[in-house]
Amino acid sequence: MIRVMQAMAGAQFGGAEAFFVRLAIGLHNKGLDQQLVIRNHPQRAKYLRDHGLDVIELPFGGRFDLKTRFAFKKAVAQFKPKLVLTWMNRATQFCPEGDFVHVGRLGGYYDLKYYQRCKHLIGNTEDIVEYLKKQGWAAERAHYLPNFVSAEKLPPIDRKSLFTPPNAPLILALGRLHKNKAFDVLLKAMGQVPDAYLWLAGEGELRAELEALAQQVGVKPRVRFLGWRDDVAALYAAADIFVCPSRHEPLGNVVLEAWAQGKPVIAADSYGPGTLIQHGENGLLVPVDDAQAMGQALQWMVRNPGEARRMAEAGQRTYESDFTEGRVVERYIEFFESIAGGA
Repeated sequence: MIRVMQAMAGAQFGGAEAFFVRLAIGLHNKGLDQQLVIRNHPQRAKYLRDHGLDVIELPFGGRFDLKTRFAFKKAVAQFKPKLVLTWMNRATQFCPEGDFVHVGRLGGYYDLKYYQRCKHLIGNTEDIVEYLKKQGWAAERAHYLPNFVSAEKLPPIDRKSLFTPPNAPLILALGRLHKNKAFDVLLKAMGQVPDAYLWLAGEGELRAELEALAQQVGVKPRVRFLGWRDDVAALYAAADIFVCPSRHEPLGNVVLEAWAQGKPVIAADSYGPGTLIQHGENGLLVPVDDAQAMGQALQWMVRNPGEARRMAEAGQRTYESDFTEGRVVERYIEFFESIAGGA
């Protein structure tokens, strides 16, 4: 099997960073010979090494970070990869030239000036691939490879530990506390489901603002701000409904996670969830930035548990058809092998 180097200069937390870890481990479990180059992150490096992967940590600083440039070039010379996969802008910029196929992976609508030395580009949605083509990238060098999410099951968290009544409808939302995620809309919508509780797992610059909003709209006693969590599967197991209120969500990994966990989904009709969800079949879609419509959808789903269960089962079938680890890892390996001769 071909030798692949992957480079990720990402942040401490984030969807792309989490998927990078899942994909690297999935490829390793299928026998792919890999070396990983990541921005200094001892916890991430240890986790990957504990799963049998070879990891090099580098600073990935500014444009004058010569240490990273030299060390990256040295790592390529020693490992001799047939293919180098770089994630997002910074790692792509730092990648040296060499006798390998350079592939860039994009999880958003990035400026392609950073990717001119790449031979191929991967978009994790079909719309990103269309964006690449519209920007002048050759169609035969633009490829759609979706993400997969973990289907790990954990026992549900005891609701009492988070001061939540055992029989109350429980709504779960996940993500960075950022304007794009529109948790302000969800907090306003909670006023229409007076018996329901909300667990909001995530951290970010808007936490204080969102806590103040929850107090202002009268839902603070029923909202639990959980911060970043490593036990997401246990949160899903305890919840009744998952909500993705995002204004901007290119893919919608959280929708896939909810489906993998067998939970019904309500989402704002931003690009990612709007592409995944067939309204009324495997979830409910509401207009972006519409707290009233979201509140009505929550009300309806709480009052119609049989329909919610039917949608959850349909969502799980969608996940199992296209977004499991086995299927996506297989597609990545097929892709690597198909282009490996083009160095």
